[in-house]
Amino acid sequence: MRNLLSIDLEDWFCVSNFDDMLGREVWDACELRVVDSTRRLLELFDRRGVKATFFVLGWIAERAPELIREVATAGHEIACHGYHHHRLGYLDPARLDADLGKAMPLLRELAGAPIHGYRAPSFSLTRQTMWAVPVLERHGLRWDSSVFPFGGHPEYGIADAPLDPYRIGDHLLELPMSVVELGGRRVPCTGGGYFRLYPYELSAALIRRCHRAGRPAIFYAHPWEFDPEQPRMPLPAIKRFRHYNNLGKTLGRLERLLVEFEWGPMGPWATDVIEARSRAEQAA
Repeated sequence: MRNLLSIDLEDWFCVSNFDDMLGREVWDACELRVVDSTRRLLELFDRRGVKATFFVLGWIAERAPELIREVATAGHEIACHGYHHHRLGYLDPARLDADLGKAMPLLRELAGAPIHGYRAPSFSLTRQTMWAVPVLERHGLRWDSSVFPFGGHPEYGIADAPLDPYRIGDHLLELPMSVVELGGRRVPCTGGGYFRLYPYELSAALIRRCHRAGRPAIFYAHPWEFDPEQPRMPLPAIKRFRHYNNLGKTLGRLERLLVEFEWGPMGPWATDVIEARSRAEQAA
């Protein structure tokens, strides 16, 4: 089964954990490290013959347009991660509309193609932020991957959301992040901090369990997770461990994952699901 490989293309200072320490007004003064860390990923993907979906932050695209063109030229899919990396809970419909209005034209120009996919910063599409769905639809987005069907994280998740793709709006398909059910509990399958903190063997076992349930796994990561030399911020102990642990091992672990499993971008799979459901609805 082909799994879905995604990268949230943002830099080390864009992380929501740093919002109180590094506001948007100081981002331009921060060291831009995302070009080198993303190129490490591009080299790995090229070596292993893998294509991915890159959810690109508009702020980064504006400052490193050559990097985004490089990603697109290499055959990877460009999707939208917003412009300012504001979590949806800090926005309202008008501010989200303005954020997308700034990001989407820029990404379309750099990708040389329509932008159909979106992922909210920090998986912040929750029950409280469903107002965002019609805004996403108005910008021509066809699919979203912002819902984490998991109740164990303090800042995101919808504990009882469906695990399979489902229609979240009239014209928007949701590709929920991967979790598996173990002993009546939902466990995140792979990606991000989970991938860095779990033993590799656990991540691989969870992917296989996802397959047994008939679902591909959706993997996600950020370029800063492959950059062990990035600046360190004074975080509380738990957040510091969660954010910085195993940064030096992530690239090797990811290469092992690319060898062991089959991977591809999200958009083609989303299109297949949308078309199959449309045919089924027409037949009914």
